Amino acid sequence: MAAQTKVAVIYYSATGITYQMAQAACEAAGDAGAEVRLRKVHELAPDEAIRSNSGWHAHHLETQDVPEAELDDLSWADVVIFGTPTRYGVMAAQLKQFMDTTGPLWSQGVLVNKVYSAFCSTATSHGGQEATLLSMFNVFYHWGGVVVTPGYTDPSQFVAGNPYGASHTSNNGETAPDAIALGACALTARRAVLIGTALKSGLSG
Repeated sequence: MAAQTKVAVIYYSATGITYQMAQAACEAAGDAGAEVRLRKVHELAPDEAIRSNSGWHAHHLETQDVPEAELDDLSWADVVIFGTPTRYGVMAAQLKQFMDTTGPLWSQGVLVNKVYSAFCSTATSHGGQEATLLSMFNVFYHWGGVVVTPGYTDPSQFVAGNPYGASHTSNNGETAPDAIALGACALTARRAVLIGTALKSGLSG
């Protein structure tokens, strides 16, 4: 019997938008038969900054029991799905800082031939969603990974409209991900598991 595909969903979220998207990706990956880990990256902002924003502070407390991502999560996974809010058209510093610690794994070839995918959110419409996803893809290329996107592989994507990955416009954190955004996250995760499973099977065959 083939080994179960292992999926790590690694995200950064300040007020909970990308956290909700991460949960949708986890649920879909699990439903697709994968073993799933949900991990948040380490928060870099000082406590006083977090406490100054009620939504940020509330979410920080809500998710204090979510384990923080470690390099072992990348070693363990066959598929890694990253999520982030946009910061000026690129990923959040918190997620980038985690990626910047992966040098030892990269130099050993541990990150090669894994499937990588991503999702993001922005405060405003056209606020850099595609650019943010591409900023993450640049890292995956350096790792020697296989990038899997939702593309236009399902009719729902002609509504969601972003073939690069799931994305959502939060209106400065006021609008939670709707069924369209969460559905795109689920589709992204299902495709990542599908291709990750096929790749794992092919490489071990």
